[in-house]
Amino acid sequence: MRNLPAQPRDRRVWVDHTTLDDAGVFGLGRSQALVQTVDFFTPVVDDPHDFGRIAAANALSDVYAMGGRPLTALALVCFPDAMGREVLGRILRGGQEVMNAAGVAILGGHSVRDDELKFGYAVTGLVTRRALLTNAGARPGDRLLLTKPLGTGILTTALKQGKLGGPALRRVTRQMATLNRAAGEAAVEFGARAATDVTGYGLLGHAQQLARASGVTLRLRPRREWFLPGTLELAAQDVYPGGLEANRRFYREHVDEDAIEEPMLRALYDPQTSGGLLFSSPRRRVEALRGALRRRRVWVEEVGEVVARRGRCIELARG
Repeated sequence: MRNLPAQPRDRRVWVDHTTLDDAGVFGLGRSQALVQTVDFFTPVVDDPHDFGRIAAANALSDVYAMGGRPLTALALVCFPDAMGREVLGRILRGGQEVMNAAGVAILGGHSVRDDELKFGYAVTGLVTRRALLTNAGARPGDRLLLTKPLGTGILTTALKQGKLGGPALRRVTRQMATLNRAAGEAAVEFGARAATDVTGYGLLGHAQQLARASGVTLRLRPRREWFLPGTLELAAQDVYPGGLEANRRFYREHVDEDAIEEPMLRALYDPQTSGGLLFSSPRRRVEALRGALRRRRVWVEEVGEVVARRGRCIELARG
């Protein structure tokens, strides 16, 4: 939420909306806190079971991005009567499958009739003060790691337009339904300083939020290897979601875009569904963290570095 009203100061609140972080954190004492988040959205794939799986992985991601462990969830459903209960059952079973894999108990939920299908979860987890990751901890000299390739918004838009083949659909679905648990655990164990998950605001939007909260500039060197196959080709054909242009209008003022070709630049603003985590790691620890991610079979790319604050939050250079 970008424009929430000011609230009275509560010392039990460790993290709130003021830094645009991934989740709220409420202290239960000096060393432990609740992590709370909510996310739901319209379908990004046609298969109801896969949609449920993706929605669950997406909702849990915010807790992992904070260094926490999700415990419970409440389902949120907006459902058209005309769609039929069998479809709803498949969505719920898909979500339950991922929640079970994450060790999360679904306690209930809430549903409303709506002309447009929407589904997701409110999630509660736990985090210790020592493990807590926020978007405000990056320091000059840190290296930046990304844990899922980009392009889900562009590829799912291609699906809606009948331009995405079966193998590409299976790959992007598998990625969106994959938990960020292993990535979050590795970041905590190997001393990442800051983290955010890359979702609706795209890489450049979430990176800018991290830079602003930390008072630094992020220097990114985009390369083709950062993107799912077909992403850049589709972007060059003007296949991309409306949210991409909204992200670009909102964030481009603070991004130095000049060095990057248009299709790749578009893809850097692409709104992601259940995207990866972006970590800021001290230089001396980055190789150990990267190795830990690979041992856990987490895709990882070093995408840039943190420098002292300059005129813009994000500097893009050729990779």
